[in-house]
Amino acid sequence: MNIALGLQDFLVTRTKRSWEPEEDLFASGVVSSLFALELVVYLEKAYGVEVEGENLSIDNFRTIRRIEELVRELQAAAS
Repeated sequence: MNIALGLQDFLVTRTKRSWEPEEDLFASGVVSSLFALELVVYLEKAYGVEVEGENLSIDNFRTIRRIEELVRELQAAAS
């Protein structure tokens, strides 16, 4: 599955609104730090990555595009 589409589906289901790829999820006020933890769990299960240490930076979770980049980086590092 396309990472960006999977993220979009997850976010729409959980927040009941659509998101632009570059929209700041946290600035919207809809996404909290607690929700970010749910997002980490989703990413780890859906894409088989481990998000830990410096990768847990909130900047890695600000936009769909940045989250997609993070997942790709983690997948590449694991191969």
